[in-house]
Amino acid sequence: MSNLMNTYMQLPVTFVKGDGMWLWDEHGKRYLDALAGVAVCGLGHCHPKLVKAISEQAGMLIHTSNLYHIDKQEKLASRLAALSTMDKAFFCNSGAEANEAAIKLARLYGHNKNIDLPTIIVMERSFHGRTMATLTASGNRKVQAGFEPLLTGFTRVPYNDATAIEKIASHNKNIVAILVESYQGEGGVNLPQANYLQDLRYLCDKNNWLLMLDEVQCGIGRSGKWFAFQHSAITPDVMTLAKGLGSGFPIGACLAKGKAAEVFKPGNHASTFGGNPLACAAALTTLNVIEEEDLMRNATDVGNFIRSEFRAQLDNVTGVTQIRGQGLMIGIELSRPCGELVREALIHGLLINVTSDKVIRLLPSLIIQRDEATQIVSVVSTLIKKFLEI
Repeated sequence: MSNLMNTYMQLPVTFVKGDGMWLWDEHGKRYLDALAGVAVCGLGHCHPKLVKAISEQAGMLIHTSNLYHIDKQEKLASRLAALSTMDKAFFCNSGAEANEAAIKLARLYGHNKNIDLPTIIVMERSFHGRTMATLTASGNRKVQAGFEPLLTGFTRVPYNDATAIEKIASHNKNIVAILVESYQGEGGVNLPQANYLQDLRYLCDKNNWLLMLDEVQCGIGRSGKWFAFQHSAITPDVMTLAKGLGSGFPIGACLAKGKAAEVFKPGNHASTFGGNPLACAAALTTLNVIEEEDLMRNATDVGNFIRSEFRAQLDNVTGVTQIRGQGLMIGIELSRPCGELVREALIHGLLINVTSDKVIRLLPSLIIQRDEATQIVSVVSTLIKKFLEI
């Protein structure tokens, strides 16, 4: 009997070694990883430059605290600011913590404007984390059930519906921000319609709200650009990052620009471990390798190839609803729940995920090559066809 709390429906496999796109279990079986730790291992497993940087930093200094200046933290903040055109960064340890910081920032912003009940507009089918604030903000009843009472201060609208937000703006004077994933991940790999983010930017400017983008899953090169919002030619007031930022080492960030960057003052928010030297060494190396190895171009090229190959294999298959995505964030929606395909793929030596019940989600590392992509398409297409014949 395990002493672990029963919080995960774990698959019957234990991995003991990783190299690039591949993992090996304790029996020596090799698996092609099309999930990358749920969009975490952007550089693949055990990239030599990352291993070297973490090892060297661990030998010098692992942790002090944010009571003191941390050189690598300041360098990472400067690098992210330059890449995103944001102004300031707060570092933490996860996407949930980054979103928690954004929510607190928005509430403090509202109170500074003498709004007693600051309210954030959030989206249906969204996912922002599992703290009390972030699960309340999430549009997923499964993560909320049993944890009531949820927090006040959120109002929900459909994703990709700017008109619904305009209607709220006309009568709710407590709105202070919009929190939205640039691309929804857990909700089924849903991309914004043309001009959606631009429309949100316009509404925020018009009403003096903050536009807060959750890029925990879609950021750090996964979309083919550093940040997914850069496909829409806008800039948010707040952006949250995690997952791919440390290539497997825990780190999150809440970035802010302009008026939003000046909201927090000493004592308003903090993190014991956030932005320590070891985490920042991992993140700086991740950014360097993505740039040096031209991995964003690779994400675009191989991502386009994967979607094209899936369409060639599945376009005429009854029960395949849609193939969608951007870069190396790919969703294949079926007409019925297909969670069992995760175990079937595992038997065939492939790691995939099913989210929103009916969407096969693929999030391979940014280093993926075409031969590996071809293997993924072949296995997944075969499994889908067999599944839909039943």
